[in-house]
Amino acid sequence: MAVWLARAGAHGEREELALDQELAVIGWWELPDLSGVTSRDDLEALYREVFPDASRGLVANHVGQLWAFIHRIQPGDLVILPLKRRAAIAIGEVTGPYHHRPDLPEDARHTRPVRWLTKDMPRNRFDQDLLYSLGAFMTVCQIQRNNAAQRIRALLAGQPPPPRADGEGTDDEAAAPGEPPPDLEEYARDQITTFIGQKFRGHKLAELVTAVLTAQSYHVRQSPPGPDGGVDIVAGRGPMGFESPRLCVQVKSSDGPIGVSVLRELRGVMGNFGAEQALLVAWGGFKQSVFDEARQLFFNVRLWDQGQLVQELLDHYGQLPADLQAELPLKRIWTLVPTEA
Repeated sequence: MAVWLARAGAHGEREELALDQELAVIGWWELPDLSGVTSRDDLEALYREVFPDASRGLVANHVGQLWAFIHRIQPGDLVILPLKRRAAIAIGEVTGPYHHRPDLPEDARHTRPVRWLTKDMPRNRFDQDLLYSLGAFMTVCQIQRNNAAQRIRALLAGQPPPPRADGEGTDDEAAAPGEPPPDLEEYARDQITTFIGQKFRGHKLAELVTAVLTAQSYHVRQSPPGPDGGVDIVAGRGPMGFESPRLCVQVKSSDGPIGVSVLRELRGVMGNFGAEQALLVAWGGFKQSVFDEARQLFFNVRLWDQGQLVQELLDHYGQLPADLQAELPLKRIWTLVPTEA
């Protein structure tokens, strides 16, 4: 059984639809129903008709991705959807052929039915070489390097991954021949996330959150290690922290996603601290029930998973204390953004 990457928009704009509707969804909304396309030559001719100004390289690239989505992906194959809006990866099993869905929004009509096996596996559960492959700068591509299919199925089953074959490369190797180039920004972020997960565990993760909130101009008080009454950090605006918004913050450093009981516990203690709002930070992410309940608490609660925490840290890195920057040495670089051509 093959493993395929199928993204749901460059910025995750079709993620929730894909997960809610049990679908793999791609863009190319300008193209009509492709159900009757039976040869790659016919697909290329249709593509050139719709996009007459496309370069030869872009045509070959996009036609290859579309052909894979329509014909090469088979029922029983796995589909991987790296989520843009939280630090998690959804994995599903393809259950049927390509289907054009005119009942869906215009940019989400090219679909494959999928049974999602998990919608919230934390990115830190994946080895770095798999994340490298999942960061391919493509919408659709096959993931086959380093025994990927067997290793991902072992992850789903909660089993130890099978060993790599002798001669397979290291986690930091360059892309294998024929493998699409990675999104270097995503790859670098995964490296930063892995480093933080190793170096900032337990109370040190709360210290990192404290530093980020301080950089955001909050006056912060952090609880010492040990029992904290359900709150790790209290924070408020103003020189003494008396001004609104006043926050209660709970930080969870475990690798697994947390459930809705933690959110409810935090809401329950807000009044004890005179807080108007709450921030729940969970390094291992959140179960879907937490997101469902948090939708009704938009003006009271914010959720940060590892991806959001890393983003906040990068946004305020220059304002972090020098000793923390020394523990977490980062450097901003410029690089050319590859295109799908």
